[in-house]
Amino acid sequence: MSASIRILLTDDHAVLRAGLKALLDAEHDLSVIGEAGTGEEAVERAEALKPDVVVMDLSMPGAGGLEATKRIAALDQRTKVLVLTVHAEEEYLLPVLEAGGSGYVMKTSADEDLVRAIRTVARDEVFLYPSAAKLLLHGYRTTEEESPLDPLSDREREVLGYTAEGYSSSEIGKKLYISPKTVDTYRSRIMQKLGLHHRSELVRFALRTGLLKAE
Repeated sequence: MSASIRILLTDDHAVLRAGLKALLDAEHDLSVIGEAGTGEEAVERAEALKPDVVVMDLSMPGAGGLEATKRIAALDQRTKVLVLTVHAEEEYLLPVLEAGGSGYVMKTSADEDLVRAIRTVARDEVFLYPSAAKLLLHGYRTTEEESPLDPLSDREREVLGYTAEGYSSSEIGKKLYISPKTVDTYRSRIMQKLGLHHRSELVRFALRTGLLKAE
């Protein structure tokens, strides 16, 4: 059995933290190793505890979740930040990705989505609702004449697009009739060509270039 995913919970409401802790600790592969009630505490404890995932409330007194996400993303460690929010508007989602967050979960559906989202970002993937991808698309296009996508082959663009939409390597493989290992190879090649280092950066790149297609 693989090691537990170590989680830091950050929310200024102790009752909510207690409920989330009970929910997460009930999972065999998840372990809450710390809690924080402010953005400042989140940064300090993330640096000290080096959790795999920080579940971050967006709206808190003092340095809010967005600023704390930026600071944690800037630390020299592999901690992922998953934002927990009541906001679904574009004005909040773009800054979350730009700050280095690996996705977000709506508080209204945390009981259904939080566990899955934590496992997703712990795998260095991005958790993003399909509706959010479409919402972000409209506000995050580039007007450059020379496309940043030019270095990529058609197949690499397909892999990048599916990755940005939140599909796993296995799911992408099924769609393109290739193995998950081949998908990982394409993704590594894409990141090398684009000078990117994390999957969250791939999502931001795909949104910025308008690669995602609204249905």
